[in-house]
Amino acid sequence: MAKKSAKTGKQVAASSTSDQSLGDYLSHIRSMKQMTLREVEEATEKEVSNAYLSQLENNKIAKPSPSVLHALAEAYSVPYEKLMEKAGYLKPKSKSVGLASISRNEERHGRVATFANENLTEDEEDKLLEYLAFLRTRKGKSGSTG
Repeated sequence: MAKKSAKTGKQVAASSTSDQSLGDYLSHIRSMKQMTLREVEEATEKEVSNAYLSQLENNKIAKPSPSVLHALAEAYSVPYEKLMEKAGYLKPKSKSVGLASISRNEERHGRVATFANENLTEDEEDKLLEYLAFLRTRKGKSGSTG
């Protein structure tokens, strides 16, 4: 189901970002972070100008360079791979289909049981997995086992 954004009048997916264009996704993330175009420009240390980001968000530029995508991934704290996928540099990951399919890829084989009672968005899943990776690196550095 899609709804119109009051701000831009664009169709925005209500629950999933998987079918959004790169521009719509970037616009959605920026609004969720409550950042202005100029704030993003500053966050990327002027690697991405506010005018260029505006063109990206309005789908006037569909395939920016990987370095631009990397700067935006860092500024928005989103996976670089996701932006590369949306720009067409990487093939999309296969989707899970209910509980019958265990995961999008073999590396994430345990997540269905963990999140079975929750209706998480793809972004929420990614954030949880990033946090888990962070916890695992801290565990490894502290030397504790429990």
